[in-house]
Amino acid sequence: MKTTNMLPVSSEKKLLQVVIAIACFVPLSAGLCGIIRGSGWLSAGTVNLDSHFRYLSGLLLGIGVGFISIIPRIERHTERIRLLTMIVVIGGSGRLLGLFLTGVPNITMLAALGMELVVTPLLCLWQHRLARRFNSSC
Repeated sequence: MKTTNMLPVSSEKKLLQVVIAIACFVPLSAGLCGIIRGSGWLSAGTVNLDSHFRYLSGLLLGIGVGFISIIPRIERHTERIRLLTMIVVIGGSGRLLGLFLTGVPNITMLAALGMELVVTPLLCLWQHRLARRFNSSC
């Protein structure tokens, strides 16, 4: 007689939800700490700062790949562009807070702030408009 050790789907779903909720503590706490305390929480040392910078750069690259992935069927990816836009705006909000707490950064960082808090939300709104028009014409 063959037995199975698999959980019912509803139990497995609840277990996965709990594990993900617990795992979210790491990025949420690190993100908030970085926004509130800046790079100072990385225990002095350029190796730690470099490691964190490279990680965040990888996330930025992933966001860019996410945006590129919607281009071929841009009218069909409203949820994805909204999620990516939310991520970018949250990051830009952290950058804006840093501007008030530590001073005005260089022009490159100000341009990035403009992309994060102005250009990206406008592109999201434009995509939403296009999607509505596309769906009404089908």
